Amino acid sequence: MDLKSKTITPDNIHNHIIVFGSVFDNRSHTLKLSTRGWFAFSILFSLMVIILVFVTTFNEETIRYILQFNVFFLLLAIVFRIVALMFWGLRIRAMSASLGYRVSLRHSINMVLAGLLAGTITPGQAGGEPVRVHELYRSGVKLGDAAAIVIMERVLDGVVLTVMGIILMTLMTSFFWSTFSPALIVFIIIAWVVMISVLVIPLLAIRYPEWTKKMLMRLVSWGVPKFFRNSRTHDLMIERADDEINNLFSSISRFAGSARIGLFSGGIMTLCFWVVEFLVASVILMGLGLGPYVVESFFFQIIIAIINMIPLTPGSSGITELGTSSLYALLIPSGMIGIFVLLWRFVTFYLNIALGAVAGLAIFRRELETRNQGAMKDAEN
Repeated sequence: MDLKSKTITPDNIHNHIIVFGSVFDNRSHTLKLSTRGWFAFSILFSLMVIILVFVTTFNEETIRYILQFNVFFLLLAIVFRIVALMFWGLRIRAMSASLGYRVSLRHSINMVLAGLLAGTITPGQAGGEPVRVHELYRSGVKLGDAAAIVIMERVLDGVVLTVMGIILMTLMTSFFWSTFSPALIVFIIIAWVVMISVLVIPLLAIRYPEWTKKMLMRLVSWGVPKFFRNSRTHDLMIERADDEINNLFSSISRFAGSARIGLFSGGIMTLCFWVVEFLVASVILMGLGLGPYVVESFFFQIIIAIINMIPLTPGSSGITELGTSSLYALLIPSGMIGIFVLLWRFVTFYLNIALGAVAGLAIFRRELETRNQGAMKDAEN
């Protein structure tokens, strides 16, 4: 199946792109209200959980930790975050170039920032993908190639996180088994099984595409009835899965062929992105007067990244704060957990909203200008 299926079309993406708290679809006032509602829910839920963490971990040392915090390290953490986003933009530019397109770094970073804003109101932060596809399409990238780039971004993230996780688990085996509860160990094992499949599926898709698709569709056909009772929903979900699997396989074939240099350079940029991104937590820990705990913190960050991919709440708000506080409670004093979670989420979540709002506003103005120009041309004709 061609990537220009009914699941991915210019009108589909354009009408549903989320930018600056709006949806580019004037026909759906209800959807706009829903978007604003999810945005408010994401922020409020995150703040509520942070307040809960503060209340439950507050003690006489908490105020001392706050007063002694070195603001320089907060600024350094923000710099690390911005550098990480630049690596993300470089990844998009490199992968686009391998398919024969010239997308500027500025435009690549802008679409990343706008996607972060969309991710704050969508479960699993999935809203960023349509935004990036839309912006690539606007910059002259064919829709099928734009979708391939965005899909392979997810694949590269999964591959890099899985490899990093295996290495880190090997380095901290004794800490892992002696510190984690049995329930958390089971959760981590399940998560790694899922993540390792991200490594296996692309390899099988390249070597045995027909057989791999058949196995995946069998798995989907078996699993869908377990979660959905309505037979009509079964058919829709299976049809959607078939489209998405076709899109994935088409993307892999593109980058496994003549565009393999884009896959390699994209993988390097992905590794750089996650390393710098994970260092944000270590920098904040240093600002609180602790050691960076690089190995342990990187491992925790990988677990948190996996949790963020699970479509539970908009922007993974609340779930991320709870997971972070639970994991870092194994490393840092209890009175420090609340301030650490607040500072870390400020850099990795609330900063997304500020930067994404600026990028989203620029895109929103451009879309309005494009529509106005189109309306003027229609009027002249």
